[in-house]
Amino acid sequence: MSTTASILLRALGPFAAGYFASYLFRVVNAAISDDLIAELGLSNTDLGLMTAMYLYGFVLFQLPLGLLLDRFGARLVQSCLLLVAAIGAIWFALGEDTTNLAIARLLIGMGLAGCLMSAFKANAMWLPAERLALGNSAVITFGALGFLAGTYPANFLAGVIGWRALFVCLGIFILAIAATIYLVVPKRPDDHRPVAFKEQLAGYWQIFRDPVFWHVAPMVAALSGAAIAIQTLWATRWMTDVRGLDQHAANQQLMILGLAFAIGSLSTGFIADRLQRRGIGLKAVIAGTFVIFSATQIAMIFALPVLLPLIWMAFGFTGQTANLGYATLAGHFGRELAGRAQSAANLLLFLASALFQSGIGWILDQAGADRQSGYAIAFGGLLVFQLAALLWYLMGRYAIPRPKGAG
Repeated sequence: MSTTASILLRALGPFAAGYFASYLFRVVNAAISDDLIAELGLSNTDLGLMTAMYLYGFVLFQLPLGLLLDRFGARLVQSCLLLVAAIGAIWFALGEDTTNLAIARLLIGMGLAGCLMSAFKANAMWLPAERLALGNSAVITFGALGFLAGTYPANFLAGVIGWRALFVCLGIFILAIAATIYLVVPKRPDDHRPVAFKEQLAGYWQIFRDPVFWHVAPMVAALSGAAIAIQTLWATRWMTDVRGLDQHAANQQLMILGLAFAIGSLSTGFIADRLQRRGIGLKAVIAGTFVIFSATQIAMIFALPVLLPLIWMAFGFTGQTANLGYATLAGHFGRELAGRAQSAANLLLFLASALFQSGIGWILDQAGADRQSGYAIAFGGLLVFQLAALLWYLMGRYAIPRPKGAG
């Protein structure tokens, strides 16, 4: 095995596995939503809020995460956080009411809050700046595979062993990833620096004062936040409430979305990498894919007679493209501030995701029996947010290093 392949396998692979688990937990509630509703008598508001507690856990830990990543390094921070997630998974398996399940989801979210940023931080440490967009997209592809595992396979396994036993198995899986990260990932002398806490906070102040951050981060939050809110819960409920599918059939359809998500995550990284070599920036890639992404949402808003596989293939392929904005932040702020800059953007992303996810449930309950109108209002509002954020992003001026060999 070549040295480069060995580094990718040992330094980046375990973090990608963590992001696999992170996305699996995001979507697994959708796979078992019928079981949760039947056993606990949840309303749409209850289901949306309890599921969103995972995302609120991300929000609570994002700024501390950036400080910890830049001070102690991704290897130590991520392996410790995964222990918290494992405790949350076992708690969820034992929970007997919505309060305990919500607290467990919060713990799971806090424990998995560092998966993407730790992987991005590792990429920033091990990869050259001009390859970050491709490296980050590869990590997101592992998240898409986790999404796949959390749809029909999770629904099938829950039907065989029960959803509580499923969460026990997931807790053990997380413990295995934590051990792998701690024992297998190689150390780097520049992986962490003993920087004073005051200096670290000053770095956040520098980030939050930078206009580049405020052009890129809201776009990532609005577009990726809407994608997360829909694909990890409300896509399944929309199919059962509006299209009349049962849980089993809805999860089969969600696998199509997951497959498209996996293919799109890696493909858009390659596309962006190639286009940048030809002088075409990330703005054009993100804007172009948004046209397709918004069309899928319009199909859901108006319940257009479009084949579901077509909707989910397009939604999954384009819904994650806004994450390319993280490469802009990493290139702009440099390795020293990369962890904090991307974590700050992630805070906005998951705050938006949590608010969108819980807000959709509230809107649906207000709509009552008229579910189609409720989904139209909820999804339509999300689309307006996305369009405004994208236009603001396109007005900004920024660039990342161009790949070697660019003309």
